[in-house]
Amino acid sequence: MTGKGIISFWSRVIDMISPRACAVCGRRLSIDERQLCCKCNLHMPRTFFARKPLDNEMARMLWGQIPVERAAALFYYETGSELTHLIHQMKYGDSPQTGEDLGRMVATEMALDGFFDGVDMLIPVPLTSERQRERGYNQSMELARGIATVTGLTVGKGVLRRTKFSGSQTHIRGRERRNNVEDAFSLADGTSIAHRHVMIVDDVMTTGATIINCAKELLKAGDVTISVVTVGFTKN
Repeated sequence: MTGKGIISFWSRVIDMISPRACAVCGRRLSIDERQLCCKCNLHMPRTFFARKPLDNEMARMLWGQIPVERAAALFYYETGSELTHLIHQMKYGDSPQTGEDLGRMVATEMALDGFFDGVDMLIPVPLTSERQRERGYNQSMELARGIATVTGLTVGKGVLRRTKFSGSQTHIRGRERRNNVEDAFSLADGTSIAHRHVMIVDDVMTTGATIINCAKELLKAGDVTISVVTVGFTKN
């Protein structure tokens, strides 16, 4: 039996002993399905932004704020949707695996449009050390790891540091969001990204405040090209 065959065999054994369920509908997943069953996956509201990464709803929100090479989210994010459930599970359900699986999904689909071509490094949006200890992991890092597994890109660890956390962005809007993350990040390692194309990784983009503040710090390294990828994008 080949190495791949052995892995497949044990995956099936584990699945029989501890069957996995779709995170949305609860249906038992097949050996080839991750987090979502095929039916729920097909109903997810895809944006197709990666087909026009320089000019889409998400990229246009960043125009005039930061120089952005490309920007895309895989899904639209709507309150009460299947994606809301997945994001909540990833962030608050002690499920880093959900983040990695979503990252794989993002990378697998967007790579078909060449979205990651020419990118040198993935930069996950950091959490404060206190917040990460509370959660046990950083969901953006898990997303980046999933993307890296598919694309082979390097994940930049310790490039950015989050210096303050003024509460969740979930229930605030507009100027409050911008004020909440102002001066919240600092560049910790500019030498590793100077003269390179980096891609900021986050879970959901709503106003773009977090992304913009992260990008402004990264640009301090000098001659840095910025791109952005998220799982979800909130229509405004």
